[in-house]
Amino acid sequence: MNSHSFLGKLIVDLLNGWDIRKEEFVVKIDELIKEAKQAREMAYVPYSKFQVGAALLTNDGKVYHGCNIENAAYSMTNCAERTAFFKAISEGDKAFTALAVVADTDGPVSPCGACRQVIAEFCPEDMSVYLTNLKGDVQEITVRDLLPGAFSARDLNE
Repeated sequence: MNSHSFLGKLIVDLLNGWDIRKEEFVVKIDELIKEAKQAREMAYVPYSKFQVGAALLTNDGKVYHGCNIENAAYSMTNCAERTAFFKAISEGDKAFTALAVVADTDGPVSPCGACRQVIAEFCPEDMSVYLTNLKGDVQEITVRDLLPGAFSARDLNE
């Protein structure tokens, strides 16, 4: 088992209610945030120079990384969050436990509207999303609070 799988499994165990001390839980979330910071370093941002990284934890403990990837045709740019989700979905993973997102911002980075919709599409409403910056400020928010009233399959009467 590689370190990412081991770390992911520990976080999943914590989030699934194992009897583990809160301090250990904080350390594991810090590791997920660290992985998002590492993903940020891979960003392709020749135009904005604004690097964003994401680390997406699956229910089985796997971590998918994403960075933002810009294009001269700006509308073709893909955000870090969506990169991580699209990698996971394309590999067959569709059940997620936590997401960490990081950028060099004053406060914790805020996902764009498109990313919020993708997060709401694939994650449970009560899943934690950890928004942070390089200074170490962290905001924990649920998917429900990230995009209240998200458009979903229920709106399509399905």
